[in-house]
Amino acid sequence: MSIDREMVLLPIARAAISSTLNVPMTANEGAPWLSEPGACFVTLTQRGQLRGCIGSLQAHRSLLTDVKSNAISAALHDPRFAQLTASELTITSIEISLLTQAKTMEFRNEADALSRLRPGVDGVIFEFARYRSTFLPQVWDQLPEPEQFMAHLKRKAGLPDDFWDDSIKLSRYSVSKYSESENF
Repeated sequence: MSIDREMVLLPIARAAISSTLNVPMTANEGAPWLSEPGACFVTLTQRGQLRGCIGSLQAHRSLLTDVKSNAISAALHDPRFAQLTASELTITSIEISLLTQAKTMEFRNEADALSRLRPGVDGVIFEFARYRSTFLPQVWDQLPEPEQFMAHLKRKAGLPDDFWDDSIKLSRYSVSKYSESENF
Protein backbone atom coordinates (compact mmCIF):
# COMPACT_ATOMS: atom_id res chain seq x y z
CA MET A 1 0.00 0.00 0.00
CA SER A 2 2.90 2.42 0.62
CA ILE A 3 4.03 2.22 -3.03
CA ASP A 4 0.42 2.91 -3.98
CA ARG A 5 0.39 5.99 -1.73
CA GLU A 6 3.73 7.17 -3.10
CA MET A 7 2.51 6.77 -6.69
CA VAL A 8 -0.60 8.84 -5.86
CA LEU A 9 0.64 11.49 -3.40
CA LEU A 10 3.82 12.70 -5.11
CA PRO A 11 2.13 13.43 -8.49
CA ILE A 12 -0.68 15.27 -6.67
CA ALA A 13 1.82 17.52 -4.90
CA ARG A 14 3.79 18.15 -8.10
CA ALA A 15 0.61 18.89 -10.08
CA ALA A 16 -0.60 21.34 -7.42
CA ILE A 17 2.69 23.26 -7.51
CA SER A 18 3.00 23.11 -11.32
CA SER A 19 -0.55 24.31 -11.93
CA THR A 20 -0.08 27.19 -9.50
CA LEU A 21 3.00 28.23 -11.49
CA ASN A 22 1.00 28.14 -14.75
CA VAL A 23 2.53 24.87 -15.91
CA PRO A 24 -0.66 22.80 -16.15
CA MET A 25 -0.34 19.24 -14.92
CA THR A 26 -2.88 16.73 -13.68
CA ALA A 27 -2.74 13.84 -11.26
CA ASN A 28 -5.13 11.08 -10.30
CA GLU A 29 -7.06 12.25 -7.23
CA GLY A 30 -9.56 9.38 -7.18
CA ALA A 31 -8.17 7.14 -4.43
CA PRO A 32 -10.86 6.84 -1.72
CA TRP A 33 -8.36 7.22 1.15
CA LEU A 34 -7.54 10.76 -0.05
CA SER A 35 -10.88 11.95 1.35
CA GLU A 36 -10.00 10.77 4.88
CA PRO A 37 -8.60 13.32 7.36
CA GLY A 38 -4.82 13.55 7.20
CA ALA A 39 -1.87 15.69 8.24
CA CYS A 40 1.31 15.99 6.20
CA PHE A 41 4.41 18.06 5.62
CA VAL A 42 5.64 18.76 2.11
CA THR A 43 9.38 19.33 1.81
CA LEU A 44 11.02 20.69 -1.33
CA THR A 45 14.72 20.24 -2.04
CA GLN A 46 17.08 21.22 -4.82
CA ARG A 47 20.27 19.19 -5.17
CA GLY A 48 19.83 17.97 -1.59
CA GLN A 49 19.33 21.46 -0.12
CA LEU A 50 16.11 22.55 1.57
CA ARG A 51 13.99 24.81 -0.66
CA GLY A 52 10.73 24.88 1.31
CA CYS A 53 8.85 22.96 3.96
CA ILE A 54 5.30 23.56 5.19
CA GLY A 55 2.88 21.23 6.89
CA SER A 56 0.10 20.42 9.29
CA LEU A 57 0.63 18.92 12.72
CA GLN A 58 -2.96 17.74 13.11
CA ALA A 59 -5.48 16.33 10.67
CA HIS A 60 -8.06 19.08 10.12
CA ARG A 61 -9.06 18.49 6.49
CA SER A 62 -8.93 15.74 3.88
CA LEU A 63 -5.50 14.34 3.07
CA LEU A 64 -5.99 15.44 -0.56
CA THR A 65 -6.59 19.04 0.48
CA ASP A 66 -3.73 18.95 2.99
CA VAL A 67 -1.21 17.64 0.44
CA LYS A 68 -2.19 20.16 -2.24
CA SER A 69 -2.32 23.12 0.15
CA ASN A 70 0.99 22.29 1.85
CA ALA A 71 2.72 21.66 -1.48
CA ILE A 72 1.66 25.09 -2.76
CA SER A 73 2.59 26.72 0.55
CA ALA A 74 6.04 25.06 0.58
CA ALA A 75 6.64 26.36 -2.94
CA LEU A 76 5.27 29.87 -2.52
CA HIS A 77 4.87 30.78 1.13
CA ASP A 78 7.77 29.41 3.18
CA PRO A 79 9.09 32.68 4.68
CA ARG A 80 12.68 31.39 4.58
CA PHE A 81 12.76 31.29 0.79
CA ALA A 82 11.77 33.28 -2.29
CA GLN A 83 8.80 31.86 -4.18
CA LEU A 84 9.60 28.87 -6.36
CA THR A 85 9.59 29.71 -10.07
CA ALA A 86 8.41 27.60 -12.98
CA SER A 87 12.01 27.32 -14.22
CA GLU A 88 12.96 25.63 -10.92
CA LEU A 89 10.39 22.83 -11.23
CA THR A 90 12.73 20.45 -13.05
CA ILE A 91 15.40 20.69 -10.32
CA THR A 92 13.00 20.51 -7.36
CA SER A 93 12.35 17.21 -5.56
CA ILE A 94 9.29 16.63 -3.41
CA GLU A 95 9.03 14.67 -0.19
CA ILE A 96 5.74 14.07 1.62
CA SER A 97 5.65 13.04 5.27
CA LEU A 98 2.32 11.70 6.55
CA LEU A 99 2.11 12.28 10.29
CA THR A 100 0.61 10.06 12.94
CA GLN A 101 -1.37 11.74 15.70
CA ALA A 102 1.02 13.43 18.16
CA LYS A 103 1.21 11.98 21.67
CA THR A 104 2.17 14.07 24.70
CA MET A 105 5.43 12.97 26.32
CA GLU A 106 5.72 12.53 30.08
CA PHE A 107 9.03 13.59 31.65
CA ARG A 108 10.41 15.02 34.91
CA ASN A 109 13.05 17.41 33.58
CA GLU A 110 15.10 18.11 30.47
CA ALA A 111 17.52 15.22 31.04
CA ASP A 112 14.57 12.84 31.39
CA ALA A 113 12.93 14.26 28.26
CA LEU A 114 16.17 13.85 26.28
CA SER A 115 16.51 10.24 27.44
CA ARG A 116 13.02 9.46 26.15
CA LEU A 117 13.58 10.78 22.62
CA ARG A 118 14.04 8.17 19.92
CA PRO A 119 16.58 9.48 17.37
CA GLY A 120 15.55 8.79 13.80
CA VAL A 121 12.02 7.82 14.87
CA ASP A 122 10.43 10.76 16.67
CA GLY A 123 9.18 13.95 15.18
CA VAL A 124 8.96 16.37 18.10
CA ILE A 125 6.68 19.31 18.85
CA PHE A 126 8.10 21.79 21.38
CA GLU A 127 5.69 24.15 23.16
CA PHE A 128 6.24 26.80 25.81
CA ALA A 129 3.81 29.70 26.29
CA ARG A 130 3.54 31.31 22.84
CA TYR A 131 6.68 29.55 21.53
CA ARG A 132 6.23 26.50 19.33
CA SER A 133 8.35 24.53 16.88
CA THR A 134 8.64 21.09 15.38
CA PHE A 135 11.18 18.93 13.62
CA LEU A 136 10.26 15.97 11.44
CA PRO A 137 12.06 12.68 12.21
CA GLN A 138 14.25 13.29 9.14
CA VAL A 139 15.99 16.15 11.00
CA TRP A 140 17.76 13.55 13.14
CA ASP A 141 19.94 12.92 10.05
CA GLN A 142 21.48 16.39 10.54
CA LEU A 143 21.15 16.56 14.35
CA PRO A 144 21.73 12.98 15.60
CA GLU A 145 22.30 13.77 19.29
CA PRO A 146 19.21 14.43 21.46
CA GLU A 147 20.87 17.43 23.16
CA GLN A 148 21.71 19.00 19.80
CA PHE A 149 18.25 18.19 18.39
CA MET A 150 16.53 19.81 21.39
CA ALA A 151 18.78 22.90 21.32
CA HIS A 152 17.93 23.52 17.66
CA LEU A 153 14.24 22.89 18.34
CA LYS A 154 14.33 25.60 21.05
CA ARG A 155 16.20 27.95 18.72
CA LYS A 156 13.63 27.36 15.99
CA ALA A 157 10.92 28.32 18.51
CA GLY A 158 12.77 31.57 19.23
CA LEU A 159 14.31 30.60 22.57
CA PRO A 160 17.94 30.21 23.69
CA ASP A 161 19.54 26.79 23.22
CA ASP A 162 19.91 26.32 26.99
CA PHE A 163 16.37 27.44 27.90
CA TRP A 164 14.31 25.15 30.12
CA ASP A 165 11.12 25.59 32.10
CA ASP A 166 9.00 22.99 33.91
CA SER A 167 5.94 24.05 31.89
CA ILE A 168 7.48 23.00 28.55
CA LYS A 169 5.29 20.53 26.69
CA LEU A 170 6.77 18.00 24.27
CA SER A 171 4.81 15.74 21.95
CA ARG A 172 6.06 13.11 19.55
CA TYR A 173 4.80 11.70 16.28
CA SER A 174 6.13 9.47 13.54
CA VAL A 175 5.85 9.72 9.78
CA SER A 176 5.47 7.66 6.65
CA LYS A 177 7.77 9.31 4.14
CA TYR A 178 7.47 9.33 0.35
CA SER A 179 10.18 10.94 -1.80
CA GLU A 180 10.90 11.63 -5.40
CA SER A 181 14.40 10.73 -6.51
CA GLU A 182 16.99 13.49 -6.39
CA ASN A 183 17.15 13.42 -10.19
CA PHE A 184 14.97 16.50 -10.42
